[in-house]
Amino acid sequence: MSQQLKQATFAGGCFWCMVSPFDEQPGIKEVISGYTGGHTENPTYEEVCTDETGHYEAVQITFDPAVFPYEKLLKLFWQQIDPTDEGGQFNDRGLSYRTAIFYHDEEQKKMAEASKAELAASGRFQKPIVTEIMPAGPFYRAEEKHQYYYKKNSFHYNLYKEGSGRARFIRENWKNQKSDEQLRKELTPIQYEVTRNNATEPPFRNEYWNHTEEGIYVDIISGEPLFSSKDKYDAGCGWPSFTKPLRHTEIEEKLDTSHGMRRIEVRTKISDSHLGHVFDDGPGPYYARYCINSAALRFVPKSKLEEEGYEEFVSLFK
Repeated sequence: MSQQLKQATFAGGCFWCMVSPFDEQPGIKEVISGYTGGHTENPTYEEVCTDETGHYEAVQITFDPAVFPYEKLLKLFWQQIDPTDEGGQFNDRGLSYRTAIFYHDEEQKKMAEASKAELAASGRFQKPIVTEIMPAGPFYRAEEKHQYYYKKNSFHYNLYKEGSGRARFIRENWKNQKSDEQLRKELTPIQYEVTRNNATEPPFRNEYWNHTEEGIYVDIISGEPLFSSKDKYDAGCGWPSFTKPLRHTEIEEKLDTSHGMRRIEVRTKISDSHLGHVFDDGPGPYYARYCINSAALRFVPKSKLEEEGYEEFVSLFK
């Protein structure tokens, strides 16, 4: 392993659901599903599910801390789980589905304990935070069929994430907490109408339709990174168009039958903002055109990425 690369190990219930949130981040080299924390060597999935091995289902992440620091991994980890559940996660019950942070050195231990204390003090959850923090031990790679399951079996994965209750929990506990009154004060009329009432701004008369500066576009409400100028192109439609989002985990795509049409609407997960629509007439290799309202976005130029806390995306423009 390169000296600059480090490892982080998290247990967050079913390991299928713990890969995609980390896999799309800059600076993440690999996310492996496996078993750790128990006493059985080289366990199988079936053995771990009996709760007799002591192992947790977990992911081991190889990352570049200069690009994506451990503190941000911790923040992302908390946003994927119910940290108050000591008997499993959502519909998955049992010891192997408990949550834990396995630290690889004393620095990680201190940061994990600080992040847990910060979450407990935030008042976001009414019950105690029970996620354990313990030293990392042997990590056993899971069977190949479990690796990057969200890519190999995307349809079943999405059904499972919704059906298990995890997706709903994330929406209810991590979505935008601002009141409608606050948003009316903070947003311009067109920003409010687009994000909250699914309006569409006029083509060719919006802020970013022909914007060419390098940087990223973030959610106007939550600040979550959504798109990069590297993936922006002129589709001739009069709205900002992108071939793909920065992180698919930040957006939701839903069937929209309004106005007598069948389209796929694009919304943000955290703020539940309407962004626009995605079509299948974009350029290769993705063939997607994310047609997005400028009013739902805020642009952060590459010169201000570090200043505004988006330092992990600096590497995109080198």
